Amino acid sequence: MIRACALLAAAGLGAFTIGDASAAEAVPTETHHVLTVEMALEAALAAIAACKAQGYAVTVSVADRDGIQKILIVRDGPPGVGAESTRRKAYTAARQRVSTGDFTKRVSMPGAFNPGQFDAQLATGLGGVPIKFGNETIGGIAAAGAPGGDKDEACASAGVAKISDRLK
Repeated sequence: MIRACALLAAAGLGAFTIGDASAAEAVPTETHHVLTVEMALEAALAAIAACKAQGYAVTVSVADRDGIQKILIVRDGPPGVGAESTRRKAYTAARQRVSTGDFTKRVSMPGAFNPGQFDAQLATGLGGVPIKFGNETIGGIAAAGAPGGDKDEACASAGVAKISDRLK
């Protein structure tokens, strides 16, 4: 009797897990756009070119939607400028879905800082901007090494502008 119940249960489970195609189609799936390596590299090179045209050597980092670094190009010239800073700013722009300047303003407001929700990878200051496909943030880009965060951010924005025709 127990064996018969076990066989019936296994047969029922098999029918449940195999199911029909219409049941599988009813399961909602999340879809999102992806920042390709090619687009990330193109944006990074455009940011570097924008700063170079102004006489600045910068380090640039590009992250995907989750803040995972896809590209890091360390500037020519003196070492040590910006590799970690740009990684964290690109991460912040991607994860917070705003520029690092806007994020800085947000966390500077009284009562905005919540130590229990703090992410140690987040960075403040200018230099990082989100990469958006329409309203969807698909990554972040950051530059460091220009004489001022406003110039870093302008170069990062130039990187986004370079690929903007494919972000609609």
